[in-house]
Amino acid sequence: MHYIGLDEFLLSALSEDIGTGDITTKCCISEEAVSNGVFRAKQDGVFCGMSVLRRVFYLVDDNIHVTPLVKDGDEVVSGQNIATISGPSRSILSGERVALNLVQHMSGIASATNKAVKSIEGTGAIIVDTRKTTPGMRVLEKYAVKTGGGNNHRFNLADGILIKDNHIVAAGGIYNAIAAVRKNAPHTLRIEIEAESLEQVRQCLEAGADIIMLDNMSIELMAEAVKMINGRALTEASGNMGERNLKKVAETGVDYISIGALTHSVVALDISLKFSE
Repeated sequence: MHYIGLDEFLLSALSEDIGTGDITTKCCISEEAVSNGVFRAKQDGVFCGMSVLRRVFYLVDDNIHVTPLVKDGDEVVSGQNIATISGPSRSILSGERVALNLVQHMSGIASATNKAVKSIEGTGAIIVDTRKTTPGMRVLEKYAVKTGGGNNHRFNLADGILIKDNHIVAAGGIYNAIAAVRKNAPHTLRIEIEAESLEQVRQCLEAGADIIMLDNMSIELMAEAVKMINGRALTEASGNMGERNLKKVAETGVDYISIGALTHSVVALDISLKFSE
């Protein structure tokens, strides 16, 4: 992955974790000690974050050598070795927690995304993420979604127009909101707007929305909304999708299913580092 601000982010994370120094390691490990170890998956899943893993240790000490045994997007099984590491023991131990925290989190996102994508295979719907990401980690988290087979929604507020419920209220209604966007936004941007009822869907269509987000609708209501829209706009199912039967949601005919839980509440994939005796 290419991320211009990666080093700055990783150095900040290392500084947060190491503080003024790894006192435990300094007290019990000699400066001359050298160790070899292996990163090992303790659960089945999809691995993500090899470049991050390698970069963390490089920034700690460029005498550390990490050799990948898998690549991002590979499915791994419990007990499988992911990478080997060798170098100064103090340096490896000082970078271990930051490296593991990041690759475990990224692999958890990739694994959850992959599970969601597989659950709707053959339906034509596409799994996408949201902006419900950990502050400062959006690039890594959205990369992990892509690694797991999903797609990215807008990266930030400047990426696209998404008129939500509070925008609608503040603008004075759906018609006013879309009309204002048409007047003020570049013509190259598509307009997405949230709808919570069939009446709102009707208004969105009349106002000329390009994408209609069907928010927190039941399966039955979603199916009716898709039928009403009838291809005149793209459709996106949203609202606690991480708790829904995704196959049933996809079978309503929606084009996209956005899942905030892929990033905001995902369970990390268990990965460990073990030194050789």
